[in-house]
Amino acid sequence: MIKIIFKMKNKTTLLIALAAGLFTLTAQAQAKITVKMLNKPSDTIYVKGRGFNKMIVADKKGHFHGSFDVTEGFYKLDAGEQYADLYLTNTSNLEVSLDYSKFDETLDFKGNGSNENNYLAKKNLEEQQLNLDALMASKDEAELKVEMDKVRNDIYSKFPTNLSTNFIAKLKEDTEKNLKSLEGYMKESFAVRKLNGSVSPSFAYENTAGKIIKLEDFKGKYVYVDVWATWCGPCRAEIPHLKKTEEAYHGKNIEFVSISVDVMKDKEKWKKFVTEKELGGVQILADKDWKSDFVTGYKINGIPRFILIGPDGKIVNADAPRPSSPELTKLLDSVVK
Repeated sequence: MIKIIFKMKNKTTLLIALAAGLFTLTAQAQAKITVKMLNKPSDTIYVKGRGFNKMIVADKKGHFHGSFDVTEGFYKLDAGEQYADLYLTNTSNLEVSLDYSKFDETLDFKGNGSNENNYLAKKNLEEQQLNLDALMASKDEAELKVEMDKVRNDIYSKFPTNLSTNFIAKLKEDTEKNLKSLEGYMKESFAVRKLNGSVSPSFAYENTAGKIIKLEDFKGKYVYVDVWATWCGPCRAEIPHLKKTEEAYHGKNIEFVSISVDVMKDKEKWKKFVTEKELGGVQILADKDWKSDFVTGYKINGIPRFILIGPDGKIVNADAPRPSSPELTKLLDSVVK
C-alpha cells in the first residue's frame, strides 16, 4: 500500500512539474522588444497593429522594454512623428537602435526576428526613392497597366529569398494589397483630372495660430496645395522637395498651402510637427480630416495629393506633380510669373 501511495505521489508531482513547465513556456511565448533611441522626442512609444495598441514607457536609462502576445504579422513602431514597420511573432526578441533625428537612416534591429525587420527598414528607404513619375503621368488605363507592371517588377526583383516562409508569404500579400491600392488610386485620378478647368472647392481652416485661412484669401495668385498628414511616410518624404520649391518661387505670383488631414484630437501633435520641422508656406488643419469639404470635393482617398489652383479660383491641375518630380517645375514655369 505504501508503495502504491509513493508512486501516485511521484506521478502527481510529475504532473504538477509538467504543468508548471508548460505554464513557463506559455508565459515566455511573447514578442519582446527593446528600443534604444537617441534624441527621443518623449518617454512614450507605441506598438500598433489592427486592433492592437501597446504603450511602452522609457525606464530610468531612457530605454524602452515591452513584452506582449501578438498575432504573427505586420505592426508599426510609433515614436512621435516617426514610425517603423515591424514584423512580429511570439518568438520575436528584438533590440532596436536608432537616432530619432535620422530615423529611417539609422534604424537597426538585432536579435531573433532581426533579419525580417532589417529588410523592412531597407525596403522603406528604397520605396521613398522609388520613381513613380511615369506611373503618375499615365494618361489612360492601358498606359497605367504598363507602368504598374514596371513598378511591380522593380519591387519583386528586390524581394527576399532567404527569410522565413511565413514572412515572405505575408510580405507578398501586403505588397499586392498596396499595389492594388496604388492602382486604384491612379484609376480614380483619371476621374479627378476631369475636374480641371472647373471652379475649385473652397476651404476655411485654422492655421497653427488659430486664424481661419480661406482659399479666397489668395485670389489673384496661383495656389499649390499639398494635402498630407504627419503620420504619412510618403508625405514626409516630399517635405524637403517642397521647401526647395517654395524657395525657388519665393516672391512670385504663387502661394504654397499645406492642408493636413490629421484628426482633430492630434491638433497639438500637428502644430508641434510644423514647428519642429520648420515647415514653410501656409500650414492649416482640415476641420473634419478625410470628410472635410475640400478633401471630398477633390475625391481624395490617398495622400499625398498635390493640386494647382489658378488666380481665378479655377482648377489648373487637380492631381498636380509632386515637389520631387521635375514635371512640377515644368508646370509652374509655364504659368507662374
